[in-house]
Formats: sequence, structure tokens, C-alpha cells
Amino acid sequence: MNTTINFGIIGAGRIGKIHAENLASRIPGAAVLAIADPNIEAARELAAQLHVPSAVAEARAIFDNPAINAVAICSSTNTHARFIIEAAQAGKHIFCEKPIAYDLGQIDAALAAVAKAGVSLQIGFNRRFDPNFRALRQAVVSGQIGAPQILRITSRDPAPPPVEYVKVSGGMFFDMTIHDFDMARYLLGSDVEEVYVMGGVLVDPAIGEAGDVDTAVIMLRFANGALGVIDNCRKAVYGYDQRAEVFGSGGMVASANNTPFNACLSNAEGVHSPKPLYFFLERYAESFVAELRDFVACLHNGTPTPVSGLDGRAPVLMAMAATRSLHEGRPVKLSEVAEG
Repeated sequence: MNTTINFGIIGAGRIGKIHAENLASRIPGAAVLAIADPNIEAARELAAQLHVPSAVAEARAIFDNPAINAVAICSSTNTHARFIIEAAQAGKHIFCEKPIAYDLGQIDAALAAVAKAGVSLQIGFNRRFDPNFRALRQAVVSGQIGAPQILRITSRDPAPPPVEYVKVSGGMFFDMTIHDFDMARYLLGSDVEEVYVMGGVLVDPAIGEAGDVDTAVIMLRFANGALGVIDNCRKAVYGYDQRAEVFGSGGMVASANNTPFNACLSNAEGVHSPKPLYFFLERYAESFVAELRDFVACLHNGTPTPVSGLDGRAPVLMAMAATRSLHEGRPVKLSEVAEG
């Protein structure tokens, strides 16, 4: 592999901009040679901002560029699997945003293409690279809390997304909770066998009219016997609520919210602490850099990526089971969904 990994960015939207900026200026051993987006003006604007030499409308131009070693797929979800296949066939290493697809057949076809081509694939579950959650994971794998028994994840957005986005997002479980499904597997080091969901529309009736829920409690049963619960809401008025706790036979480890500062004022009126960071871009800024830094290091060293294609497949299966559980009002085993 060359000293510098040359990237092509596919998608100049919000997440594409984040990854392009990080690869262009914050990741040693990486460079961005091209940005592709059907909105060519968006691609040109981002390329000019980052001094990237090429802006194109079609991803094919990136796949056909022999100077490009790797791609970052940051386009809409319905293009992910197709672009993974095309990138693999072109011999490019692949970083792809979650989810790979909404359909297991498409995911399996993409993973088969990656395996056949012998290229590296990493899925963008950035929260695994957050220092707080990495500390939780380390406490679990090192045995500091004994055998894990109960997992609790709280994940609440500061405000709901536009309804037009909800209609094309695949629903809350595929768009929002999918991060929590991945975090559950990551923290406990075990697959989930069964999911049971209760959900409702408690924030915005328009989300219900679009066929989705905005509030949910998801119960999990893990293969290692542990139990878990995830609570989600599309609106927490106090900010971006991101907490997790793992309870075990020998103790407990928990992470609190990140805040702009940790000074706490106590006076006659009460005890006053800052609200959590408001948006995911600020809360997880460090993790977005870390995931790409690790990906580039794997390409340089020829080592497996830390978030594999199978790691990307499992949360989609969980989201499918959660959707069925919500609609049918019963616990759903993942094996039911996997079998169709």
C-alpha cells in the first residue's frame, strides 16, 4: 500500500462533508482526490473548500480512477450496497456509512463482492470509537464487572427530524436505533437472539402519519444470557441524551452525558449543571476522526477493520426484528427474520 491512502468521497451531504474534512486534514496517511455527488455544485463547493482536485457527478468516475485506493460511501442508504459492489469490483477499499441496506439479500450480495475482491470494508458505526463507550467496553472485556447481566442504553435526540426525512429513512429502528443495536453487541460482546418492542407516537403526530414511531422501549435477550433495554425518543428538550450502563455479577460500569464543561454551580436556588451537548456532530466529533484513523491504519498495516461487514449486517437484522415486534406486539427471535 502507498504511503498515502488516496480517497474518493461519494456523497457531499452532511456526513460526507464530515468524513471529507477529516480525511483531508485530520487523518495522517490519508488524502482526498475526488468528491462525487449528483448535485455537482455541492461536490464542487466541498472540493474547493478542501482543495480537493476533482469534483464529479458520478461515482463511476471515482471507481475508474486508478490513483484512488479507497472510497468513503456517504450517499443515501438505497445506494450503499450497489456502490459497495462497484467499489469492490474496482479493487477499492471501502468505508461505508450505516446501514449497508434495508434488505438482507442486498447486504449479503455486497459482502460477497467484498470477499471475492479481497478488499477491506469498514462500516461507519462511529460510536464504537467514542472514548466513553470504549471505556465501558474495556471494563466488560477485562472482567472488572464480572459476567455481564443487564445492559441499559438511553439514546434520545434533541429534536425530531423533518417528516419528509422520516418517510425515506426506513423508520426509527433503521435510522436511529441501529446505532444502539450495534452498541449493544459491542458493549456485551454477544449477539442478540430476541427483541421485544413497545413504541408510540408521543412527540409529533406527523411522524405517526408517516408510518413511524417517535418513542420506543426495546428489550433484548443476548446469546450469552444477558438482558438489555434500549429507550429511544426523538425529542429530549434538554439536549442529546447518550448514556449507557452495564451491570454484572461483580460490579457496574456506566457513562454519563458529555457536556460543554463540567463546572457545577451550587447555591441557595439549587445545584446547576450544564445541559448535554446538543447535537450528534459535537457529541461524537472525536469518534468520527477515530473511526477513519483506525480504518486508514488497517489499510497501511494490512489488518482487519474494527467494524466488519458482518458487524454491519447484525444491527439491520435487529432492526428488522424490532419492526416486526412492534407491528405484531410480541417478542421476535432474530432467527425468524433471518429465515424470512
